[in-house]
Amino acid sequence: MVVSSTTRKGLNSLISMGAWTLWRRCNDCVFNGASPNLAAALVMAGEETRFWNMAGAKGLSLLTGHDPMEGD
Repeated sequence: MVVSSTTRKGLNSLISMGAWTLWRRCNDCVFNGASPNLAAALVMAGEETRFWNMAGAKGLSLLTGHDPMEGD
C-alpha cells in the first residue's frame, strides 16, 4: 500500500501528538496529583489537535477533517 507523503506526515504528527498528550497527562497525575482520567486525556488531545492544525500541521488536518482556517 502506497501512502502519500502528506498522509505519512499526518500519521507521524498524530502519533507524536498522542505520545505528547499521554506524557503531559501522566506528568499532571504524578506531579500535580490529578487522577488518571480517560475523558480528560481525550479533551486534552482534542485541544492539541486544534493547536497543531492552527500551527500548520497539514497532514494532521487531512486525517482529522478539521480545517485550520475555520477556527473551532
